[in-house]
Amino acid sequence: MTKAEEVGDSPAVGFVSQRSVSLIDPDIDSKGIDRVRETVGMTREAVRAISITALEAVREGALFMGVIGTRGELVNPFAHIDAPIWSENEVPESIVETAYDYCEELTRREAGNFYHSFKYLPDLQRRAICAYYAFCRRADDIADGDYVDYFPGGSSDDPESIDYRISIERLSSGDPVVDRTSYNEKMSQLFYYRKKLSTAYEDVTSTDPIFIALKDTVRKFGIQRQELDDMISGMEDDFHRNRYETFEDLYAYCYRVASTVGLVCIEIYGYDNPMAVEYAEAWGIYMQLTNILRDVAEDAARNRIYLPTEDLARFGITPEDVLGGSEVVNHPGWRPFVEDFIEQAERYRERAFKLLPMLDKASRYSPAAMAKFYESIMAKIKKKGGDVFSERIQLSKSEKIALAGYVYARYRFLAVYTNTSLIRHKSEGILSETPEAII
Repeated sequence: MTKAEEVGDSPAVGFVSQRSVSLIDPDIDSKGIDRVRETVGMTREAVRAISITALEAVREGALFMGVIGTRGELVNPFAHIDAPIWSENEVPESIVETAYDYCEELTRREAGNFYHSFKYLPDLQRRAICAYYAFCRRADDIADGDYVDYFPGGSSDDPESIDYRISIERLSSGDPVVDRTSYNEKMSQLFYYRKKLSTAYEDVTSTDPIFIALKDTVRKFGIQRQELDDMISGMEDDFHRNRYETFEDLYAYCYRVASTVGLVCIEIYGYDNPMAVEYAEAWGIYMQLTNILRDVAEDAARNRIYLPTEDLARFGITPEDVLGGSEVVNHPGWRPFVEDFIEQAERYRERAFKLLPMLDKASRYSPAAMAKFYESIMAKIKKKGGDVFSERIQLSKSEKIALAGYVYARYRFLAVYTNTSLIRHKSEGILSETPEAII
C-alpha cells in the first residue's frame, strides 16, 4: 500500500493545518457580515470552531460571493477558509451545490466543446460529469502547465513527498525526462493531489470545491477509486517517459489517461449491459489516439513522441524525423504510417460506437457528440495526408454546429420519438421495433 493510500488512516489526513477557519471574507462590507451573522446566529466561539453552525456561515458567504469575480474571472468560493479540511461527516447541501457551480463554470471555460455535450445531460449527470472533468483538468494542469494546487498539503521538501518520488523513480525506467526542479515540484503536487483524493473516500472532506463536488459524485454513482488513481498515474508517466517503443506501451498509457475517463463516465451516464465496460475502454483509446496524432507537432516541440517508434521504423521514419517538424510530411513513409495508425485507431472507434445503445437514452447525446467530433477530426487528418504541422486540425464553428445538429437529432430527438412511439404501440397491443434497433 502506498503512502497515498494510507492517508485516510492518519489523523487529519496527513496535511491538515491547525489554523482556524476564517468564515467571512474581509472584503465583504460590514452590513453583509452582520446579515450573515444574524442569519446563522453565530457567536465568537462558533466562529472559532468547525461546526455545523460554522458551515452554515460558510454557506452564506459562498452564496454571497459566488464563483465568479467582479471582473468575470473564476474564483474559489471557499478561498477565505484557511484550513484544508472540514471534519464533519456531512457537508451542508448548499456548500455542495456551490462546489458543483464552481466545477461547472470551470468546465464551461476550459472545455467549450465538452461542455456543449454535457449541457444536454440530465441535471444530476451534468453536474457529476463537470465535477469529474474539473478533477481531471486540474491534474492535467498540474502535470502539464503552471497551475499550483490549492491547499497542496506540503512542499517538495517534505519527507513523505521525497519518499514518494523515490519510490516512483525506482518503478520507472531511466531518469526523469523533465528537469529535476520541475520534476520535484510537479510530482510533489500530484502526490498531495492524491492525498486530497482520499477525502472523497473518507469521513473528512477537503475544502477544495473540486473535491467537495467529486466526493458527492463518488457517493451517488459508486465511482471506484482505482480509475481516479490510474488517471493521476498516467499524468506521472509523462515525467518519466517521452518515447513509446511499441503500440502495447502506448496502449497502457492511453488506458491510464483516457480509458479510465470512459469507465468513470459510463457509471455517471448509466448503462444496461456489462459489455459497456469493454466498449468504454475502447472509447477512451480511440479518443486519445486521435489526440496523439493531432498533436504530433506540439508534442515534438516538447521533445515528446507518443507515436510508437517501432511502428515508425517499419516505414523508415526515425524519431529525429518527427522532431524535425513539418519536413517529415515529405518523407515517403509518413503518409503510409499515418494511414496505418488511423486504421488501428478506427478498430477502436468501431467498438466505441457500440457503447452508445447501451447507455441510458437521456445520456447518449454527450458521448455521441464527443465521439462524432473526434471521428471528424481523424477524417480531416486523413484527408490532409497526415499533415498535422501546417495548422492545428480542428473543426470550424459551422462544422461543429452541423455535427451537433446531426447527433442531437439522432440521439435525442429520435430517441425520445421512438421511445414515445414504443410506449404508444405497447399500450395499443402492437409490437414495435426497439429504439436501440432504430437508432
